[in-house]
Amino acid sequence: MSAASLTDREFSQFQRFIYDAAGITMSNGKQALVSGRLAKRLAHHRLANYGDYLQLLHSRRDPAELQIAVDLLTTNETYFFREPKHFNLLRELAIRHVGDAREKGRALRVWSAASSSGEEAYSIAMVLADVCGNGPGHAPWEVLGTDISTRMLQRARNGHYPTERASQMPHDYLKRFCLRGQGSEEGTMLIDRALRQRVQFQHVNLNEPLPKLGVFDVIFLRNVMIYFNLDTKRQVVARLLAQLRPGGHLLIGHSETLNDINDTLSVVAPSIYRKDKQ
Repeated sequence: MSAASLTDREFSQFQRFIYDAAGITMSNGKQALVSGRLAKRLAHHRLANYGDYLQLLHSRRDPAELQIAVDLLTTNETYFFREPKHFNLLRELAIRHVGDAREKGRALRVWSAASSSGEEAYSIAMVLADVCGNGPGHAPWEVLGTDISTRMLQRARNGHYPTERASQMPHDYLKRFCLRGQGSEEGTMLIDRALRQRVQFQHVNLNEPLPKLGVFDVIFLRNVMIYFNLDTKRQVVARLLAQLRPGGHLLIGHSETLNDINDTLSVVAPSIYRKDKQ
């Protein structure tokens, strides 16, 4: 079967599909990305063109295929300790939490809300394990990573990465929390099992009502709002703020802003916001 070409009409239908499914606004000019990522699905189902694949998705007779399409059409680019000043702030907050007698026994909870393949969530966990400890008798902490892509979540749970993803990781963290691959696994690394077990990953669509996740001290919502239109950004931020503890911090990407999205937060620094205490 020769490779099918993606028509402008089909591309616009995929733009609508990913917006309806995930709230993501796919910009024009991404035809090559869409056709490249979905070509194998056409071959898998022995379909002649992308219109037939769209028909399969819209029929909803195969829910698993809907998730596969969402997985393939969501962009996932990340690495460890991206935007270091956020992790410097996290360290300061963790030190403050450990030293506050009034917080004794309460877990410090951090949410990586668009965790992709897990690098952000594990970076958070490394800082908390370093400051709070990672064993009996230490200050309790929890890290939750969520994403819309089940494929990325499975990679995150595996905790196995190319070593180049760790170029921004502090060297002592690399030695303490990662195992270097040997032989056929050379050039890769595995997050230490003890740390992997401290991070929970869950499938969550930020564009829908959230499941019961509890409240958090810090929420990372970085480099995801660039894919949303203004109305979707407002809805997503409102959902997350309902899960943020008064006095807690919301961190967004350096290229993002909450201007015209939410005016209830105090600006601590560019890309760093705090929810005022009631």
